[in-house]
Amino acid sequence: MGKKRIVKKTPVETAKGLKKELKIKVTQKIKEGKLYISSSYNNTILTLTDLKGNVILWTSAGHVGFSGTKKGTPYAASKAAELMIDALDKIGVEKLHVLVKGVGAGREAVLRTMVARNVNIVSIKDVTPIPHDGPRPPKVRRV
Repeated sequence: MGKKRIVKKTPVETAKGLKKELKIKVTQKIKEGKLYISSSYNNTILTLTDLKGNVILWTSAGHVGFSGTKKGTPYAASKAAELMIDALDKIGVEKLHVLVKGVGAGREAVLRTMVARNVNIVSIKDVTPIPHDGPRPPKVRRV
């Protein structure tokens, strides 16, 4: 039979994608910005823009290092939010308008992480699209 081998993972392997840092070239310092949180069942995407809507940077749960069904979890969304908060400090954003879209589990986790890290959130707006009339009903069945 032989000797059984036990493979021990090093700390670098276990936290492989979670220690990722955004490489940001700060070309402009902005004081106020908009943060779009798009949360689906499969992923959470965070996009930072200036007030005109020009994208400055983005991150997601998949970009942080999660894959598969783990991307849709609140923990993955909070890790992506922490990465975004570090970037906000480098850019110098003081005021943040948050727009939340979607039905996923990460939408509240991102906001909780932002509040815990003392980000100055001016407004929170839910922009999830809601169908107001729906599709046309089927024709009446004739027998």
